[in-house]
Amino acid sequence: MSYISIDVEADGPIPGDYSMISFGAVVVEPSLTKTFYAQLKPISDKWIPQALEISKFTREETLTFEDPQVVMSRFAAWIETSSSGRALFIADNNGFDWQFINWYFHHFCGQNPFGHTSNNLGSLYKGLVKDTFVNFKHLRKTAHTHNALDDAKGNAEALLQLKEDFGLKISLK
Repeated sequence: MSYISIDVEADGPIPGDYSMISFGAVVVEPSLTKTFYAQLKPISDKWIPQALEISKFTREETLTFEDPQVVMSRFAAWIETSSSGRALFIADNNGFDWQFINWYFHHFCGQNPFGHTSNNLGSLYKGLVKDTFVNFKHLRKTAHTHNALDDAKGNAEALLQLKEDFGLKISLK
């Protein structure tokens, strides 16, 4: 099994009505060299300017991005070749990121290679340190820029630090 750290940028709060604009993925292993990044053309005419501003893209730019069907098929193939066994989804805000990835996989590919589960990095950290009011973000090495690949990498770095600090087993090879 391989953990894959995922981050999503979107132009609104929910998939279907709004669009996933970009996402990044990193296999959580020391080299952090297995990465995937894509920018997706909007699937809806609806968008919220303030949401899009976070990712630093204009609506006009997003309209030139790649077809989501092509991206999601390519992402599924990348997961298959990049993970050791079953791929496990982990994110900083899995409630947000998971809903977009899950919806897009089911809508464009008919199934989600991650299955029906996701993992929340923040909740894992809170449980490990036994404090529900702390966050893990100080463990990131890569700056949180709202570039989806940078943010996925920073979260992968944090999970690797938790592995080192707490002796977590995060892959089965």
